[in-house]
Amino acid sequence: MGLKKFSAFLVLLYACAVGTNATLDYRGAFSKSLVFFEAQRSGKLPRGERLSWRADSGLNDGSAENVDLTGGYYDAGDNVKFGFPMAFTTTMLAWSVIEFGKKMGDELQTTRAAVKWGADYLLKASCHLPDALYVQVGNPNEDHKCWERAEDMTTSRPVYKVTPSNPGSDVAGETAAALAAASIVFRHVDASYSKNLSAAAVKAFTFADKYKGSYSDSLSSVVCPFYCSYSGFQDELLWSAAWLHKATKDSSYLNYAKSLGSADSDTFSWDNKFPGARVLLARDYLVQKNEAASEFREQAEKYMCSVLPNSPSMSVKYTPGGLLYKLTGSNLQYVTSSSFLMSSYSKYLRVSKQTFKCGEMTVTPSLMKEVVKKQVDYILGVNPKGMSYMVGYSNSFPQRVHHRDASIPSLKLSSSIVGCDKGFQYLYASSSNPNVLTGAVVGGPDENDGFADDRNNYPQSEPATYINAPLVGTLAYVAANFQR
Repeated sequence: MGLKKFSAFLVLLYACAVGTNATLDYRGAFSKSLVFFEAQRSGKLPRGERLSWRADSGLNDGSAENVDLTGGYYDAGDNVKFGFPMAFTTTMLAWSVIEFGKKMGDELQTTRAAVKWGADYLLKASCHLPDALYVQVGNPNEDHKCWERAEDMTTSRPVYKVTPSNPGSDVAGETAAALAAASIVFRHVDASYSKNLSAAAVKAFTFADKYKGSYSDSLSSVVCPFYCSYSGFQDELLWSAAWLHKATKDSSYLNYAKSLGSADSDTFSWDNKFPGARVLLARDYLVQKNEAASEFREQAEKYMCSVLPNSPSMSVKYTPGGLLYKLTGSNLQYVTSSSFLMSSYSKYLRVSKQTFKCGEMTVTPSLMKEVVKKQVDYILGVNPKGMSYMVGYSNSFPQRVHHRDASIPSLKLSSSIVGCDKGFQYLYASSSNPNVLTGAVVGGPDENDGFADDRNNYPQSEPATYINAPLVGTLAYVAANFQR
C-alpha cells in the first residue's frame, strides 16, 4: 500500500472515530505528563513540589536491613516500590531526554529531575553489589489488603533483594540499563554524578550476567503475579548491553548483544525489552554508520511491521476507534511504549534518509510520524468517548482514578490517620477523587473503545509510571512536529 492510500486510511479511521479533528495542546500535555512523577515520589519531597496534597512518605524505607532505600517512585496506585518497573521507568525517562531533549524547551530540567529521582534510588539499591541488589520495598500482598495514603501507611515495609545465590538477571539487567541511560543524561550536566551512574551500571550488568537466573524464581511470593518477569531475562541482558554500549562506547557490549541471538516480539514493556534494545542498537547502524550493528536494523523493522496498521505482518489489533490494542489490562502502556519506539525510529530514518518495507507497503519517516500522532491524539481525547485518558487534560478525563493518595483527602487537610480498613470507603465511593492526579495516564479503554470510570476497575482506571514514561519523549516529539 502506498503512502497516500495509507494516510487516507488513517484520516478515514479517525474521522469515523470522532467526526472532528480537534486542535490539541501537545506541549501542555507534555508538561502535565511530568507532574505525575511528582505524585509518585516516595521519600522526603523537595521544595517546589507542585502537588500540594502530597507529603513526605516512606522515610524509614530500608531500615529493616539497615540500608537507606528512601526515595524512588511508587509504581502505580499502591504504596509498594517495585524495583523492576521503577528501573524501566527511569530508563525510558532517560531515553526521552537523550532522544528528544532538544525538543523539551523549559521542561528539560524538569525531565532531568524526574530521571534523577529514579536514578538516585537505584544507586542506593545497587551500592551493595556484588553481594546484593535491593529490588523492592513493601510486601504487595499486605499492601493490597489496605487502602491508605502513602504519608501515613500502617503496613510493614519489608525489603527484598537478589543475591548470587538467589539471582535476578532480569531486574539487575534493567537496573544496569537505567543507570547507564541516566549516566548519558547527566554526562555534560554533572560529570561526577554521571561517572558514578556508569560505574554502578557496569556492576549491575556484571552481576546480572555472572549470576544468571530470574528474580521471579528467587522472590516469587512477592513479585508474582504483580511484576513477574514473564519474558525471562535474556531481553534484559540484551537491553542492558545495548545501553552500556551506548554509554561507554565499549564494543564488547555490542559483541555481547550480538551473541544473544534474536527472539521475535511485538511487545515492548516493563517486562519485554527485545524491541527497545533492537531499536536502540539499530540507531548505531542507521545514524552512526556502525556496520557491526547492521543486523539490528532488520530486527527493529520486523517489530515495526508487526505494530504498524495495515502492515501485512501486523500482529497486534487496532480498536474500531484506531487505538493500538495488545493486551487486556492497562493497554495504554503498550500504546505509549510502541509510540515511543516509532517516534525514535522515524527520527533515525529521517536522519539517515532511509525507508523500509512491510511487504509491499513502503514505510517512510512521515508515515510513522502520522501513526504516532494518531495514537497520541486518541489518548488526549480524539476517540469515540471524546475523553482524554490523561488526567487533568481537557474538560473530560477520568474522575475516579485507582490511586490511594488521589482518592483519600490529603493529610494536609485531614490530619487524622486513615487506617488500613477505613480507607476502603474511598475506594468504593462513587464520588470523584478529591485530589487531581495531574498528568497521569490511566490503563485505558478496552478493545471496543469502552471505558468505565470506576475506581475499582483497576485494569482501566489505574495509572502507572511505566505508562507515562515513554509518553514523555513522544509528546515532546509530537509537539515539535505538529504544534507551532
